[in-house]
Amino acid sequence: MGKLKVLVLGDGLLGGEIIKQTGWDYLSRKKDNIDINNINDWLDKMLNYDVIINCIANTDTYSTEREGHWNINYKFVDCLIKFCNETDTKLVHISTDYLYAGSIPNATEEDVPVHSNNWYGYTKLLADGLVQLHSNKYLICRCTHKPKPFPWDAAWIDQVGNFDYVDVISKLIIKTIKAKVNGVYNIGTDLKTIHELANQTRVVNKILAPEQAPKNQSMDVSKLNKI
Repeated sequence: MGKLKVLVLGDGLLGGEIIKQTGWDYLSRKKDNIDINNINDWLDKMLNYDVIINCIANTDTYSTEREGHWNINYKFVDCLIKFCNETDTKLVHISTDYLYAGSIPNATEEDVPVHSNNWYGYTKLLADGLVQLHSNKYLICRCTHKPKPFPWDAAWIDQVGNFDYVDVISKLIIKTIKAKVNGVYNIGTDLKTIHELANQTRVVNKILAPEQAPKNQSMDVSKLNKI
């Protein structure tokens, strides 16, 4: 078996960190002027790879604007699934632990995901189902990553999850890709509050999360830890 050929789509916070840690090839709207609404114009740029990691997403979590989330988080994923199936390429889809906001605490990959009350959570949930239903070869990574160091002066004390800084989450995603596992994986570290995570890099004030923010995004990461 030769070296795994991987292409990263997107060079934002997560995509940029994965590229930094691996040196994998990448395409981005900024560097390559790709238009997700016209994917047929640049399909040739994704040929001859073993794995495509989709780090392109609308992460404006509490935006009430529907179309932006729908086009990027769902319709674009549908196009990627079809392309990867036709070219026998594995799709790595970056999902979110927001899908567990309405589920049970410490949810496993087998528990029922329920979207949080926003277009972000809804479209990410739909995309997860689409990948599982139609993709021939896939890995879904459910996670949340934060900038390092923590950029804000205050952090929530009443939101818990397995989130971590982007360098840590990227390393775990890379591990699952290199292990060539398939299916759905919860990607995260030990359970903590956002305030506890923030205090790993700087001292910040304690505040309560707004009403619309999910308070419990906890996941069971034992499946990941077995890799």
